[in-house]
Amino acid sequence: MMMPFKRQALVEFSAGESADLCVSCGAKEPVYIAGQQAYFNYSTSKRITRPTNADNPNSGNKVLLLSIQNPLYPITTDVLYTVCNPIGSVLRIVIFKRNGIQAMVEFESIQCAQKAKAALNGADIYAGCCTLKIEYARPTRLNVIKNDNESWDYTKPYLVRRDRGKGRQRQAILGEHPSSYSDNGYGPPCPLLPLPNNSRYKLTSVDVPDMVSYPLPQSSSSYSGHAPSSVAMVSGLHPSKMNCTRIFNLFCLYGNIEKVKFMKSVPGTALVEMGDEYAVDRAITHLNSIKVFGKRLNVCVSKQHAVIPSQVFELEDGSSSYKDFAMTRNNRFSSAGQASKNIIQPPSAVLHYYNVPPCISQDHLLRVWSSSKTISGLLEFDSKTEAVEVLTVLNHYQIRIPNGSNPYTLKLCFSTSSHL
Repeated sequence: MMMPFKRQALVEFSAGESADLCVSCGAKEPVYIAGQQAYFNYSTSKRITRPTNADNPNSGNKVLLLSIQNPLYPITTDVLYTVCNPIGSVLRIVIFKRNGIQAMVEFESIQCAQKAKAALNGADIYAGCCTLKIEYARPTRLNVIKNDNESWDYTKPYLVRRDRGKGRQRQAILGEHPSSYSDNGYGPPCPLLPLPNNSRYKLTSVDVPDMVSYPLPQSSSSYSGHAPSSVAMVSGLHPSKMNCTRIFNLFCLYGNIEKVKFMKSVPGTALVEMGDEYAVDRAITHLNSIKVFGKRLNVCVSKQHAVIPSQVFELEDGSSSYKDFAMTRNNRFSSAGQASKNIIQPPSAVLHYYNVPPCISQDHLLRVWSSSKTISGLLEFDSKTEAVEVLTVLNHYQIRIPNGSNPYTLKLCFSTSSHL
């Protein structure tokens, strides 16, 4: 049984001797799975039980739970319908964002759900990202109250979007948006990669579109109610070792950071306003539940849609509880070209460093590759937690050299390498 957001799995053997052999072999010699070292230990569970026995056609379960890993692109009801409906008729879809991005898809029959799970489990919606991990859900029917980007009932096309709180909205400074920004003012649809063309993904005789297009927002009203937010709420922060700058150092790997504010009423909690809601999704996927300075972070979507610099106070380290990063050069997603150079990676024990002056001593860095102006390389630490803490403290550290006019800004990110 996969537990993707914990990066763990349960494996049930036919005999206890096999489990003993697996644990003993894993302790003697490192085992790597997809480039990551795997650790084996005994579980407190005696056997693996599934929510329902939906492999049995008589079980009555036709709802699948989809967990989307590494969601670099937006996941909407249109995207999931395009992926799932060619395999079996989809009745309802509900998307929710608690620990990353998950969705429940209700099919017309159990057989359709079984076919979809067999065909799509482990597949990438787009090349190299948005990987589907599929299991059977507990509910046998979904309840949808509105049709929008996060939920849709295809048996009730007349369901309209609800504008919650209408009449109680705050007065906008400039009123309605300019007429030049029409519903399709976001630019042309972005063509994404076609579905794989191997036998595993051939979908019977149903025609599948050659290209999946990234659906556009239909109007500003589609973001009302429980709309996605570009603000993340981070709790579990160490009171004396975390500040606005260190939060920026960690979260900037997954999107631009606009503002960071610690909440005076909730100690150890901060609001992080990012460039868009997709950056928040990436931060939740990769940073939720990691340990930093002995405390486990909880990262989730905030109900706030912007960070307001109110109730500013002094943190334990003497720095301000609020900081605006909108104009900093250290944001890494400020242009399409700049964003394309970023490799979105989960935290690992290996850090990639770059923009280091050539005269730096090898006593301070482990493995070095020289370039004409700066050097870059990899640093391996004893644990992922140690690497996360080093990145949090030293990312964007200013390195000054003798007789140098401007300091070098040390830049760190998580490496794709699992070890050196």
